[in-house]
Amino acid sequence: MGDSLESAIEDVLSNAGISYRKTKRAERIPGFDQTPDFIIPSEFNPQIIIEAKITEDDGTARDKATRIQHLGEMSMSGQFQGTPKYEVIACIARRGFGVRREDMKKMLLATRGKVFTLQNLDQLVACTRLREFMTR
Repeated sequence: MGDSLESAIEDVLSNAGISYRKTKRAERIPGFDQTPDFIIPSEFNPQIIIEAKITEDDGTARDKATRIQHLGEMSMSGQFQGTPKYEVIACIARRGFGVRREDMKKMLLATRGKVFTLQNLDQLVACTRLREFMTR
């Protein structure tokens, strides 16, 4: 199920000619205590990270929202106020995220409004710093 969302993200990135690093399950990346699903342009120069999450129930949604929130906190760790190390983007799917409004609020704050669903994934590049990495 998660592969369908990740495949859709890969299609968007590839169609825009954006170089990215897709991580593997349980892979360890230096500098990240939680490895994101995608790193743009690479793990050696992370400018944007994308976390793709699918959930059917509110308990799983809460856990995944907390993970995205943590990535947002990591992006600000040791930084000047308002200047993140990298942009955090969340791509979510399924009904679990629609159940708990507080989880959605956490994700919106952690990503500075960069939360996308399958329905608006076509706006992923235009509405984020990904547009800076387009080659097509």
